[in-house]
Amino acid sequence: MKKKRIIVKIGSSSITDRTGSLAGPLVAEHSAAIAKLMDAGHEVVLVSSGAVAAGFKNLGYPSRPSAIAAKQAAAAVGQGLLMEAYAEEFKKHGIVTAQLLLTRQDLMKKDRFHNTGRMLEELLNRRALPIVNENDSVSVEGITFGDNDMLSALAAGLVHADFLAILTDVDGIYDGNPNDNPNARKYTFIAEVHDGLIQAAGGTGSSVGTGGMRSKILAARTAGSLGVNVFIGTGRGARKLLDIVEGRGNGTYIGSSSRLSGKDSKRWMALCSVPAGSITVDEGAAKALSSRGTSLLPVGITEVTGTFGAGEVTDVLNVDGDLIGRGMVNYPSGVIRKIIGKSGDAAMEISGGTTPEVIHCNRWIHLKKEEAVR
Repeated sequence: MKKKRIIVKIGSSSITDRTGSLAGPLVAEHSAAIAKLMDAGHEVVLVSSGAVAAGFKNLGYPSRPSAIAAKQAAAAVGQGLLMEAYAEEFKKHGIVTAQLLLTRQDLMKKDRFHNTGRMLEELLNRRALPIVNENDSVSVEGITFGDNDMLSALAAGLVHADFLAILTDVDGIYDGNPNDNPNARKYTFIAEVHDGLIQAAGGTGSSVGTGGMRSKILAARTAGSLGVNVFIGTGRGARKLLDIVEGRGNGTYIGSSSRLSGKDSKRWMALCSVPAGSITVDEGAAKALSSRGTSLLPVGITEVTGTFGAGEVTDVLNVDGDLIGRGMVNYPSGVIRKIIGKSGDAAMEISGGTTPEVIHCNRWIHLKKEEAVR
């Protein structure tokens, strides 16, 4: 079997017992399953929830707290316990573990995004196991990933993964709620995530986790846009991940469309950059950008929104206000406003610049609205 680079995401419900505490036997089982993958020659990055669930009882909370400060405090205690449990188990298999705590802000800047990717590459080259989690102790609204499902999809983009396995306590995606509808049918394979599937998905599925099936499907769509195949489901025993990778998993497999695969800079623009403004283009420019991947010239621009400098990322919208892509601009917003609708030569004369392109095709990526992660 071809060796693969695999992201394994383990949710809180898959690593805790009925009381919400960290379950040693489950940690041991997951660790053994990952060790089997690595013994088979695969490279693995583990994205694991469980810090809040592991720590809240040590602070005297009777159940998982809901207040932000309380969850952050529980995560501060639990993250060490979670890593200690993993380290002890993987040590039995001769595997060195490494901890990486991230906030969304860590990936918003291009240099941080690339540095994080290079560090993960080095760990994988050294046959270590990176264990990634959101830094819940300091994350606040606006810089969070929302849940570790989306973090696992972004990690797949960081390391150019081949496969993402999202382990949960539900055995796949159904066309209805199997708890309420005994006739609900499970999807064993989905070629591509569509809007109807997302709209039909419910909310949080567990009292010890933050992500429900909808967040997993959204993560699958993001991963699929990167060319990463996805599995959502469950499994038991030390061979469960090998079975999943080999197509025998108890869950749903989701194919990929490979729309965003390419240079790291384009992946960063699509997945993690925060657009500083937007540029609206006419119908002809929108068609050229979307279908032919050409550069954006001033003649096709109709409006500029926001204030930004040269080198910053902006959204590009069509006349209906729909997102068609993102790009890194060659000119600041004030200059672009002066050259709207101008020819290339006229624009360079007005701007004093050396290039007519407002966004060069090498710094442009075509996106559908639903592919942009905010």
